[in-house]
Amino acid sequence: MKTSNFKRLYTTTAIASVVLFAAPAAMAQTDDTSASGGDEEIIVVTGSRIRRTASSTSAPVAYVGEEVIEDRGFTTAADIINNTPSMAPQINQADGSGNSSGDGQQYPALFGLGAGRTLTLVNGRRFVTTSSGMGEARVDSNIIPTGLIERVEIVQGGGASVYGSDAIAGVVNYILKDDFEGFEVDAQYGNSWEYGDYEQPSLRFTGGLNFDEGRGNIAFNAEYSSSPMLSFSDRPRSNLSRITQGNPLDTGPDDGIPSVAEVIPAHFWNFNTNGIVFSLPAPPPNFLVQVNGAPAQFGEDGSIIPYDPGNILGIPFAQGGDGFRYSELAGLRTGVERQSFNAIGHYDLSPTLRLNAEFLYANTEAEERAQGHSRTVLNGNGAPYGAIMFNFTNPFLTSDAIAALSSANPGFGFGAPMWLSKHFDGQLAPTDTTTHTTDSYRAMLGLEGEFAAGDRDFYWTVSGSFARVEGESFSWGVLLTEFENALAAVSDGAGGAICAINADADTTNDDPNCAALNPFGYGNISDAARAYVTTPSGETYVNEQVDFLATLGSTLFDLPAGPIDYVLAYEHRSEEAEFNPFEANQLGLVGTGATTLATSGDYNTHELSAEVLIPIVGGDFTLPLVQELEFSGSYRFVDNSIAGEEGVWGAGLRWRVTDDLMIRASQSRNFRAPTLTQLFAPTNTVVSNAGVDPCDADRINSGPNPAVRRANCEAEWAANPAYGNLATFQDPAENFSVTTVTTGGNANLENEISDTTTFGFVYEPGFLPGLTLSVDRLEIDLTDGLVAFTTEDFMAACYDNVDQPVEMCSAFTRLAAPDGTNPAGTVVEGRTTTVNAGRITFEGEVISAQYLVPLEDVFTSFDPGQLTLGLEATHTSSLTTSVVGATEERTDNTADTPDWSGRFDAIWTRGPVRLTYQLSYLDDVVAEANATIESTPNPYLERNITHSISGAYEINADLTLRAGITNLTDEEPSYPSLSYGDILGRRYFVGANFRF
Repeated sequence: MKTSNFKRLYTTTAIASVVLFAAPAAMAQTDDTSASGGDEEIIVVTGSRIRRTASSTSAPVAYVGEEVIEDRGFTTAADIINNTPSMAPQINQADGSGNSSGDGQQYPALFGLGAGRTLTLVNGRRFVTTSSGMGEARVDSNIIPTGLIERVEIVQGGGASVYGSDAIAGVVNYILKDDFEGFEVDAQYGNSWEYGDYEQPSLRFTGGLNFDEGRGNIAFNAEYSSSPMLSFSDRPRSNLSRITQGNPLDTGPDDGIPSVAEVIPAHFWNFNTNGIVFSLPAPPPNFLVQVNGAPAQFGEDGSIIPYDPGNILGIPFAQGGDGFRYSELAGLRTGVERQSFNAIGHYDLSPTLRLNAEFLYANTEAEERAQGHSRTVLNGNGAPYGAIMFNFTNPFLTSDAIAALSSANPGFGFGAPMWLSKHFDGQLAPTDTTTHTTDSYRAMLGLEGEFAAGDRDFYWTVSGSFARVEGESFSWGVLLTEFENALAAVSDGAGGAICAINADADTTNDDPNCAALNPFGYGNISDAARAYVTTPSGETYVNEQVDFLATLGSTLFDLPAGPIDYVLAYEHRSEEAEFNPFEANQLGLVGTGATTLATSGDYNTHELSAEVLIPIVGGDFTLPLVQELEFSGSYRFVDNSIAGEEGVWGAGLRWRVTDDLMIRASQSRNFRAPTLTQLFAPTNTVVSNAGVDPCDADRINSGPNPAVRRANCEAEWAANPAYGNLATFQDPAENFSVTTVTTGGNANLENEISDTTTFGFVYEPGFLPGLTLSVDRLEIDLTDGLVAFTTEDFMAACYDNVDQPVEMCSAFTRLAAPDGTNPAGTVVEGRTTTVNAGRITFEGEVISAQYLVPLEDVFTSFDPGQLTLGLEATHTSSLTTSVVGATEERTDNTADTPDWSGRFDAIWTRGPVRLTYQLSYLDDVVAEANATIESTPNPYLERNITHSISGAYEINADLTLRAGITNLTDEEPSYPSLSYGDILGRRYFVGANFRF
């Protein structure tokens, strides 16, 4: 029997309450904020739970303070993440391939290793997964309360021995204010400078007070912000409607001529939103119906007018013409509206005991324009069936249309059919957008304190939390049976139209709700017909987490350099998820007719960890060139009820050579457990496209090793003569829904494991006071990587291997002989699942520098203010993936993972004025992995540099005004990319902060 939410929260709170009355105590600090202890400041830095004097860590940690939020006009925590060079931006933007722009959620993703490999914490504690339906353990940055962020700490590399699963690439810890006093209102408005179409309003209320003579503090924050949805037509670059298609000028793999050529603007010549008329339900252009010597289409009013197919380049694309514009298949950007309420507080129950509490509620609603409903001669783009058959008896045809079509084919007037190829693009359903809504709830209650036993001082924490995310993805689906009923229209004998199933009173399958549908032209579908053929489609999901964490820290014994510190921790985590498709989806009434099953799952963990900090040299005990030498170690044992047992560890060394130079190094073993979806997702079968076929004539010279790919394809074609000529082979499954794809979980998955090494230095030269420079090398070697494999991935792994792995090559099937619709060699069966996909390695460096310029030394006659210069850069020297022994594929130096990305900041303050400048840099890269002039007409993307400025003026203690311009020079993304740079263009923000 499922435990109620109330009972879960009650149980969690009761655990903490028992400790409240049972523990001896002295007040301790929360895991991630500073407190005074004697004469020295003690803190807990992300990456460890040991309290220590403020000092550098053995692994690189990046910090983002609250001033950055104000300077850059950030309205969400996602803005902070996307402004960090070591993060792969998560911007919910379509890439121009026809895919949607995303569900609006944005997750931290360090070093291009994927969002599931970066762990998110709030105040040092794990947070419930917000992603859909038992997906990867990811937390949407949109739900973090911007108004309460004190700072963000980012551990770059590892962390699983301290925090558990998912800390492969690193950890992002949002640290919230717990001592806010006063009341402030923050309002901001931003928009696109040139286009005026990207309004970004935000409003925050933050208040807090101390009470009971300072023993307690409570603070709250309520905020709202939004950003709009954008179409491809809203920006010049995306409105190019660019694709690449086979290049007829290409003569071979070494001629210096690309195998594909640009098509601008690309249109689908065989369908549009009015409807194009075909004599047979097949896509060759000779089946276009000709009226008065020109192809025919319906006008918006249902009349027959000439149709210009453009410069037909093959099936399905043309350059120009009246066909459906390729760039209009989906939206460019997802719009997001977010609102949240948070409360955080603490109370000193005694001088030695503190009670902490946190509450969060967040609602996000994202809207994206997905591919619309269509019925075309291609049987693609989401259409379950082909073009719509009609004849002269259709009551929605005008007499003029019947006459015009009869002139093209006299048999039409005697009952011969024709076919309508049409993309409905918002005409069928109330809207072609998909809405993603999430409601997140979290409550945490904790205690912390100190006590003495024997001659040792101890500090401890205990906390319990309950969190729940309720999500929904909603769109309008077209009911397959009802759609056919509504299309079969006949005259009602009085100048109107009714469904054919209702024309005969003796018909046994009458549907009294059926309303005849007019498919001809644009916007001619009645409200009754629209209501009859559409139904809500989508799914709901629920994720729940109960987490109990207890820590105990103290010292073991004293060494000459100081005491040995340690922390012991126990964590119990329970995770549940359920996924419930709407009724129409479960019954297979919409879309392709495939049924989607409801599913649920749960697991729990028992986790024990220990950390130790050993000062080898330091304090009064020093050596030449060794002012301090410190060793840190950690170990974590995890017992996962599904994934089994795992032990991970970490070790670090921090060596202060002189006052100026500190050297650090760390090594760790980290892990990520497979999620419930990856293990147990239900098996479903859908008809879809297969993705890129490596053996296509325009793909065969690509890949990590083109010679291997070509040799494997040639060998298969030689063994199967029915496949035809490999030099001209084009797999229709690449673009059209002809492949039966089986999706589902993989119960044989294992934990993925990574070994991470970091080493570097922090340099603060005495001859240049105010300068701090840190450089760290990171090496991550991941084995048994959990990777979602599609049919396209299985094909690539098959053909790009010298020794073709059976498990990869058996995951798809080609058509042995032509079937009348598709040629032999077409991929007709495929697979989508998660696999432990071999090895992923990352090597690179993170660089940080800050210089407080001594202006007062130069300008001595007046106050010059304070100038701070900052630099953050990430260098990716290698990112490789090898699948089950396949040739290594390099994805560094690509648009997804550039060799260099960086940010330079200059901040000048003087009195009430604060001015900032920021430069963002992306290096020259190849457009995609293994791109050459042989595989693409634009194999390289030029470096991309954008500039932003802002300023703030504190009018008085109660009011500060600010304004800024982002992308000052209106720099577009590097051609032809839509995302390597800033597609939004120049935009501004103005804001005000009122304090009471």
